[in-house]
Amino acid sequence: MDWIGKRVLVTGAGGFIGSHLTERLVELGADVRALIHYNSAARWGWLDESPLKDVMEVVAGDIRDAGSVRCAMEGREVVFHLAALIAIPYSYIAPASYVETNVTGTLNVLEAARQLETPLVLHTSTSEVYGTARRVPIDEEHHLQGQSPYSATKIGADKLAEAYYRSFNTPVITMRPFNTFGPRQSARAVIPTIISQCLTQDVVRLGSLTPTRDLNFVTNTVEGYLYAAACPAAVGRTINLGSGREISVGALAELIADLVGRPVRIECEQQRLRPSKSEVERLLADNTLARELLGWRPEVSLEEGLSRTIAWLQEHIARYRADVYNV
Repeated sequence: MDWIGKRVLVTGAGGFIGSHLTERLVELGADVRALIHYNSAARWGWLDESPLKDVMEVVAGDIRDAGSVRCAMEGREVVFHLAALIAIPYSYIAPASYVETNVTGTLNVLEAARQLETPLVLHTSTSEVYGTARRVPIDEEHHLQGQSPYSATKIGADKLAEAYYRSFNTPVITMRPFNTFGPRQSARAVIPTIISQCLTQDVVRLGSLTPTRDLNFVTNTVEGYLYAAACPAAVGRTINLGSGREISVGALAELIADLVGRPVRIECEQQRLRPSKSEVERLLADNTLARELLGWRPEVSLEEGLSRTIAWLQEHIARYRADVYNV
């Protein structure tokens, strides 16, 4: 797609993936409007530090408020919907807030798109909707299972996207990233948790060490969104964005420790464990559809992505409290 002058909106633009996507769209020449969550400090999340913040339109609002969503979407040709609550442990504590943000927020985007006749919406799902793999690799037809309040709300949001496509012909693509990682990711995720501890202490404390994950560097995920937006045949489809490679949490910690170059002891800490029936034991993506339909493939390997992320965290380690369990 020629992005020059294309009028786009990114919801959740101040977040981890959202800020990377927003910057990439600006670099490609798009007319970018970034929706960030209103706060009294007038902070823009990661966009506060972006060298490109002066060449985008940043608007504050609340994805849970239909009026502010519709206002942000007016006049936009493509909407990338990434706004969400994502931390799984906190979803055990505050499930209603996840329903309001992830389900109602997505409903607000879809309904505004229907009313405004928005040409294209890319909705963000997650590999967590699959639950523990019943077969691997996991393709888009795999059974969905809500093993946490977070994943249940994302299933609800995905089904709303499907319903709006089937009921109203709303042009929506559901992007389903597997475990995206990279610079700017919060300490609630496993890779920043491991890296920050490896950089600052001799013990790495984690939850269960046996689950496996399919890890994908953030630039790979961003390019997947752009490839999908340029593919008319993707409308109405759900598309996995994963590397097709799995690694256990324990092996990941050992790999990161080797890359950091510090000997550490890896321990399982009780407070970090998910409830037993809630833990997703295995995730491994089948990315055939993305490769064949979109022409996309992950360009940055796990090792290269980890090296880039380690370098970034070394420069920003003061942002992370390695000795605290971030829920």
